Amino acid sequence: MAGETQFRLAVLIDADNAKADLIETLLKEIAKYGVSHVKRIYGDWTDTRLSKWKVRLNKFAIQPIQQFSYTTGKNATDSALIIDAMDLLYTKNFDGFCIVSSDSDFTRLASRIRESGLLVYGFGEKKTPEAFVSACDRFIYTEILGHEHADESLSEDVSTGKAPAQIKETLISEKTLDIRVENLKNKKLIDLLQDAYEAIAEEDGWAHLGPLGSQINKLSPSFDPRNYGYKKLSDLVKDINLFEIKKTDKTIQVKSKH
Repeated sequence: MAGETQFRLAVLIDADNAKADLIETLLKEIAKYGVSHVKRIYGDWTDTRLSKWKVRLNKFAIQPIQQFSYTTGKNATDSALIIDAMDLLYTKNFDGFCIVSSDSDFTRLASRIRESGLLVYGFGEKKTPEAFVSACDRFIYTEILGHEHADESLSEDVSTGKAPAQIKETLISEKTLDIRVENLKNKKLIDLLQDAYEAIAEEDGWAHLGPLGSQINKLSPSFDPRNYGYKKLSDLVKDINLFEIKKTDKTIQVKSKH
């Protein structure tokens, strides 16, 4: 399989179910997983509701695919995206697909791509049906990207003198503190961490953090430490206080306290 920097991705965006304001942050996120060799966005471009997308297409080299809405209530855009995805799959030129939508109609598409041995990264809002989330190898909620976009805007205001630095620090710290307090009472999160740990722990009880993260994502494709106010899994594990932590020069290991 291609190395991390050469991982070939096809990025397919449902314009009706994605926010134009987040496209730059979204593409930065996708770049963590590979190179976007195809970037296509599907919608009825005669519809004024997609006007925000139009000004961003050239800037980010996204190819618009026109699909007229011939019949009210029938989503022709989804069908066009699915057909293109299958055509791209059959070329065997890609290592993975990024499907940007909150629509459950892409559940079977994600499953079919994975059946062919390719990875599927989903991007959508928290309202996305669980079936589509579970059909992906990894699912990133775009609300996370929205927070990062807002933080970047605050940083820009600070750098240009439009807002005092302490405003940004206060807003972020208060938001993060509220989220972290909730983590300590989040039974679903605690059970997920424990189940993942028990699946990979070695005979001496220690488990490496990297494999722990991989196991967590196998159990829950939508898991992301940023959902809980952390940029790194190591920081989340430390604060949740379920594990002993042992650091070496190259690795971090954890061991259950129970």
